[in-house]
Amino acid sequence: MHRANIIRTADGTELFYRDWGSGTPVVFLSGWALPSDFWAYQMTPLSEAGFRCIAYDRRGHGRSSDPGFGYDYDTLADDLAAVLGALHLTDVQVVAHSMSAGEVIRYVSKRQALGIKRIALIGPTLPCLAKSPDNPDGVERALLHETRRQILEDGFPAWIEANARPFVNPDTPPAMIAWVRNMMISCSMKAVIDCNRAMIEADFRAELKRVHIPTLIIHGDRDASMPFELTSHRIVPLLPDVRLTVYENAPHGLPITHAARLNRDLETFLRSPPLSLPVAARRSA
Repeated sequence: MHRANIIRTADGTELFYRDWGSGTPVVFLSGWALPSDFWAYQMTPLSEAGFRCIAYDRRGHGRSSDPGFGYDYDTLADDLAAVLGALHLTDVQVVAHSMSAGEVIRYVSKRQALGIKRIALIGPTLPCLAKSPDNPDGVERALLHETRRQILEDGFPAWIEANARPFVNPDTPPAMIAWVRNMMISCSMKAVIDCNRAMIEADFRAELKRVHIPTLIIHGDRDASMPFELTSHRIVPLLPDVRLTVYENAPHGLPITHAARLNRDLETFLRSPPLSLPVAARRSA
């Protein structure tokens, strides 16, 4: 069920959403510790270009409720299903940044892509971050867990301050950095910690092979948060129908730093005929 700008999930969590424009529906999913406000510079021009742009705050983020549980990929994928169902969305295109790539991939793999016809992954955290015997190119778990230790011992504001500049470009205005910082500060600490744990422990290698819908991946070659070689470079061989575009000198926060270019690429992708993308990767400057 839902009332104005609120959708209630099966476990009682209330998800705040925004719904702008009319036309082909596009659902935007935000990255770790970020609310739907993060997509303002995509949703505004794309809604004016004839798309119905929808974004919601993940549980524990922004204006959604904080139930204190459910910050795992299965539950988060169910939350996406609740939004699609409550708004009666079909033939949806999904744009996901960072950790939310796992939310849409889990939804697609669990529900055979029900209602979703195309996805775009921006700086995804997939396929598998942690090093293991069958994932020798991953990162040592001790290093991955260091983020949570720093957040809990030094405080989340201090962690954001230390990592804000690598998230953007050297010429990004301080006011824009402050805007991102303020959005992250509002995130529930339980969501911050549990979502980070889910992101680190996830392994999507098998699921990606089952995603038989057109997929666009956009990644910055200066992404310090999720390096290209660890993530998108390894995703491409796993997806049956994928196009990869790498932005030179772009960081993890490229929806902010490269908004104009990203909007053009997204609009081209979102307007492309079904199944028109080649099963190949494209690297562009």
